[in-house]
Amino acid sequence: MDATQNVLTIFEQLSAIPRGSGREAQLSDWLQQRAAGRGFVCQTDQAGNLVIRVPATPGYESSPAIILQGHMDMVCEKTPDSPHDFLVDPIRCIVDGDWLHADRTTLGADNGIALALALAVAEDASVAHPALELLFTVSEEASPNGVERLTPGFVNARILINLDSEEEGSFIVGCAGGQTTRIRLATPFSSAPLFDAAFQIVVSGLRGGHSGVDIHRHYASANKLLARVLGCLQNITPLALMSMDGGTAHNAISRQAKASFSCAADQKESIQQFVNQFEAVVNREYATTESGITMTLCPIEPGCAASVTDTARAIHLLEALPHGMAEMSASVAGFVETSNNLARVEIVNETLQVFTNQRSTVLSRMEELTSRISAVGLLAGAEVFNARAYRGWQPDMKSPLLQRSIETYRSLYGTAPTIGLIHGGLECSAIGAIYPGMDMISTGATIENPHSPIERLYIPSIGRLWHYLVAFLQS
Repeated sequence: MDATQNVLTIFEQLSAIPRGSGREAQLSDWLQQRAAGRGFVCQTDQAGNLVIRVPATPGYESSPAIILQGHMDMVCEKTPDSPHDFLVDPIRCIVDGDWLHADRTTLGADNGIALALALAVAEDASVAHPALELLFTVSEEASPNGVERLTPGFVNARILINLDSEEEGSFIVGCAGGQTTRIRLATPFSSAPLFDAAFQIVVSGLRGGHSGVDIHRHYASANKLLARVLGCLQNITPLALMSMDGGTAHNAISRQAKASFSCAADQKESIQQFVNQFEAVVNREYATTESGITMTLCPIEPGCAASVTDTARAIHLLEALPHGMAEMSASVAGFVETSNNLARVEIVNETLQVFTNQRSTVLSRMEELTSRISAVGLLAGAEVFNARAYRGWQPDMKSPLLQRSIETYRSLYGTAPTIGLIHGGLECSAIGAIYPGMDMISTGATIENPHSPIERLYIPSIGRLWHYLVAFLQS
């Protein structure tokens, strides 16, 4: 079995184990059993983070130890027609030419391919290497709480290769920091229907994507489109919101959003006509990045709803909240410095709840954007809760690890790798704070459309990354 096929085999085995954020215990048990069967020592901490210690091969006992790092959890996204249950069902991996994807769900190559690569390296007796520490963290996709609970001494090495980037041939040396904001706006419901007609509107057909690495690609946000269409409809006639639900995760661009509202019966035709027209408008706006946005309007029975005044306040709040790029970097050409994702909107217990995720490589810029979002919420009369911000990972262009990696890559492929920053978050920022002096880079196999059901993994990139890792460890 060649290296690529071996890595894919391990990846498919771990993909059979459900591993959404906060539910990594079953995968951790499987990893520990596999490691113990090969004589490797394992250790977990209170958060559930796992380290597998792999002894050096003969002749490498005095070489500095290396950490290979990734995270165990995955983003759980699926298409509306998928019957997949992320709590129990295995991910079905499908080979399509040079690409691997799943069956209408996220593939979980972010970051399962890192685990598979690290295990393949550790288990291959033909690979010469120093002592290795395979550091597999928890809950990376939900929050930094897993990696931030690492303690001094859990790992001993001071050289770390993070395998959570998504472009082979690129070494990442810095990433954005992040902060989340939750807004709660009271929308008390009536005791009886306010109008004699009602509709449900569903915005769907969007590609979604990673709120960090894809935020500059001009993909549409279902939550913003829902706010826009509702804002226009309330200019036609008073509306009373009955329900709302859009988006799934703080780090995913929303692919679908829906709302139900009641209105005067004599406005039904005007509403249907406008929704049809607006669907055509947004498809023209996003013609180069989306393959077909749909806005489906269906009559439903009227029910209890927020007042017209509270409905207008809720819609205006969603219209005013920003989404997308806020600033491009002034120092790195073509790099997004600051952005915001309008990630999640829902009405629960007569309260509109909004969840946003801000990112920036400049802490003060992120604070300014968070303050602006908070001000919008407060002006609407809502409660605003800002989570603790986490700092970005600042680049070290003189890193010995980086220089050795560049030399290794060039000797293998005759060309220099790309060196850059990433707008998404990487656990290197937290690891560097816990272990001062840690020399770190991030790299990975090529993955497209992470955090969406059209996520796919470029199979040839696995072999290239494997050969780099083997050559680097042998050096």
